[in-house]
Amino acid sequence: MQNPRNVLFVPHGAPTFALQPGAAGAAMEQVARAIPTPRAIVVISPHWETAEPTVGFATQLETMYDFGGFDPRLYEIRYPATGCPEAAKLVLEALQDHGFAVQHDAQRGLDHGAWMPLRQMFPSADVPVIPLSVQTHLGPAHAYRVGQALAVLAQHGLVVIGSGNITHNLHDYQVARMAGGQTPGYVQGFADWVHQHMVDKDVDGLLDYRQASPGGARAHPSEDHLLPLFTALGAAGSDSQPEAFYRGTSDYVIAMDGYTFH
Repeated sequence: MQNPRNVLFVPHGAPTFALQPGAAGAAMEQVARAIPTPRAIVVISPHWETAEPTVGFATQLETMYDFGGFDPRLYEIRYPATGCPEAAKLVLEALQDHGFAVQHDAQRGLDHGAWMPLRQMFPSADVPVIPLSVQTHLGPAHAYRVGQALAVLAQHGLVVIGSGNITHNLHDYQVARMAGGQTPGYVQGFADWVHQHMVDKDVDGLLDYRQASPGGARAHPSEDHLLPLFTALGAAGSDSQPEAFYRGTSDYVIAMDGYTFH
């Protein structure tokens, strides 16, 4: 693998990923080791949804447990990340410079879509973290434009990490679990479709995935978990080449593919 740029898309899977990271977690660790220590990390998680792009300015980021009914050990994990208001200001200004109406939040901590992959990649929590929200109601093209605005952050030593999943249909998880654990065919089919279009750098096709792909709408009843991929794609720039650092499925229906950009 070549050295990645300052942009990644990583999976966060189900909350149990924190206890059982498996092969995907090991691949994420390897990718993180190839990245020079950044000034700060901008993390985009589908579990922070707002009407307008919102940048986290907190100096101490609370570990949030925005899930219920899981192994009690999960609620004992702490990821003691710090923020960086100076770097957060760079994120806010980059978005404003591209015409976005931007909000800031001085209290926001890290939801599990943010702290679980960061804990796997940067276990010492020694790199400041800046959360950035998603706008599910505005769709893929908006998410991609947000990423384009963030491309300038590489010049300031910031890493942009989109956290999500290539497939995310929790209803189908329940069905698969009750049926004995059979993965529906669309899961691999859609992941393969995304991978081919990533390799081909077909941005227009990816943004139109709900109409252009097999199983795209079923893979994402709500678009939130795929939007960080488009933001990462925009932040990486049109001259970058995506490469999958891991491809696989967990919990029957969650494609855990992750991408770097070279």
